[in-house]
Amino acid sequence: MTGKTKFAIVIGMEFVMKEYAYIRVSTTDQNEGRQIDAIADLNLPKGNIYIDKLSGKNFNRPAYKFLTKKLKKGDLLYVKSIDRLGRNYVEIQEQWRILTKEKGVDVIVLDMPLLDTRRGKDLVGTFLADTVLAVLSFVAEKERDNIKQRQAEGIAAARLRGVHLGRPIKRSPENFAEVVKLWECSKIDIEEALLRTGLKQATFYNRLREHRSGKRK
Repeated sequence: MTGKTKFAIVIGMEFVMKEYAYIRVSTTDQNEGRQIDAIADLNLPKGNIYIDKLSGKNFNRPAYKFLTKKLKKGDLLYVKSIDRLGRNYVEIQEQWRILTKEKGVDVIVLDMPLLDTRRGKDLVGTFLADTVLAVLSFVAEKERDNIKQRQAEGIAAARLRGVHLGRPIKRSPENFAEVVKLWECSKIDIEEALLRTGLKQATFYNRLREHRSGKRK
């Protein structure tokens, strides 16, 4: 028997237990490599590893939703850390409940060996896992809040120092005033003006407003 497919006998019937891994990263500032490295030694089939890459505002996890539909009672799910299951305390707790209670899936959190639902299926083991989960999900949410707070403080401090944030400001080309004068005199059309300045139309008009505003000062 090869791979990570295992068999068990339940009331004289055979069923297949499959192992999966879930990875979630933000496309803005994270790379899935660290999480992939963490599960590399598990020898999971490539098709059993599900990855969601999300923007900061998007939490519609298509891969996770597809995975949860495939998971069957007795299957095993690996995640690198508990905050991969949700963005905050409530979401993490809810997904843990759905996976372990409703679907009957075992979950292993690689960063925290205590969160391995294969161990201690009795009342004490379940209580210990749920308690550790509650603490870790609370800590994960607090850390996320702290990161946001530090980012906000950093942005505020940068602005006070006069540091420009966001996309770099594209300056007008040196021939902009000359081209504008020709265009205003109808000696060239807007297409020619854009060609000579190398600007897009929206940018050209933005620079034109700034140019005219500067003249009035």
